[in-house]
Amino acid sequence: MTRTEASATAEESSVVAKLSTLDRFLALWILAAMALGLVLGRAVPGLNDALAKVEIGGISLPIAVGLLIMMYPVLAKVRYDKLDAVTGDKRLMVSSLVINWLVGPAVMFALAWLFLPDLPEYRTGLIIVGLARCIAMVIIWNDLACGDREAAAVLVALNSVFQVLAFGLLGWFYLDLLPGWLNLGDGEHLDTSMWKIALNVVIFLGVPLLAGFLTRRVGEQKLGRERYGSGFLPKIGPWALYGLLFTIVILFALQGKTITSQPLDVARIALPLLVYFAVMWFGTFAFGKVIGLAYDRTATLAFTAAGNNFELAIAVAIASFGVTSGQALSGVVGPLIEVPVLVALVYVSLAWRRKFSASRQLTAVSQDS
Repeated sequence: MTRTEASATAEESSVVAKLSTLDRFLALWILAAMALGLVLGRAVPGLNDALAKVEIGGISLPIAVGLLIMMYPVLAKVRYDKLDAVTGDKRLMVSSLVINWLVGPAVMFALAWLFLPDLPEYRTGLIIVGLARCIAMVIIWNDLACGDREAAAVLVALNSVFQVLAFGLLGWFYLDLLPGWLNLGDGEHLDTSMWKIALNVVIFLGVPLLAGFLTRRVGEQKLGRERYGSGFLPKIGPWALYGLLFTIVILFALQGKTITSQPLDVARIALPLLVYFAVMWFGTFAFGKVIGLAYDRTATLAFTAAGNNFELAIAVAIASFGVTSGQALSGVVGPLIEVPVLVALVYVSLAWRRKFSASRQLTAVSQDS
């Protein structure tokens, strides 16, 4: 082992040693939360119906609470005074827009037709999932993978704006216009409005973003930057993972009966989703490295490209096709696959982080010599 590799390994071991029990066994806790949600959804009569009724404007309040708790600590860590360094990175900004709004929906459309040519309801549901770009849970995946927090905040905000403006238009293009052009049959129509999408963005991004910004602003004024970072942030940090686990339990409890009663259908829907997450994450990560982004921004770009806004996808599918529709089931299966896959990709990303560090150190050494 070279001195550079040994240094990188020692650094990674030091980071791992500092992890709490909650962080160190995150994958286990997430699997347990998924299992608990499924069991509750099956074992407690009427639980999923009761949870589904607690909503405002088609948005589940229990899920909203979980996501807000999850996102707030991470957004309170963002250095908002450094955001101009992110917006000035044209490679990152343009790459994110192209990958999220041109490549992502096109990839999901192709995979949906390739894997589900005989199941139009499930196919339509998957295409809706591909149109709903992630604006919430990606924050936690990026933070766990040691991505660029400031870049994640900017890219998520950018996706939010485009989600309001482009979701309906892209839905019309991929579900109505393009199938007709390609002689693939009759198109579909989405019963959604810009207002509903804007409300989704405000709740799942606007509220925690404002809370995080105000917390840092007031916290640094009252405590100073050093005390804010070393004293306050460690106290609220674990709540991000508590919120994540709570959200997963509620989400799977809501749909536990549906998922476990149709295992073959779930498997058919899961296969194109697995391919989608792999293509989007690995393809974007490789692209980020090719264009010369540092590890932290490459990871951020990859996770924002691979994640999807499952809450919006499910809400749109239910509003357009009904709660018991195949389209809604596809939306439900989305997080069933996305959560464990992106957790696994967090570990892949952290492993590649060491390679990035070693590569950069070797480059620096060769330039000095």
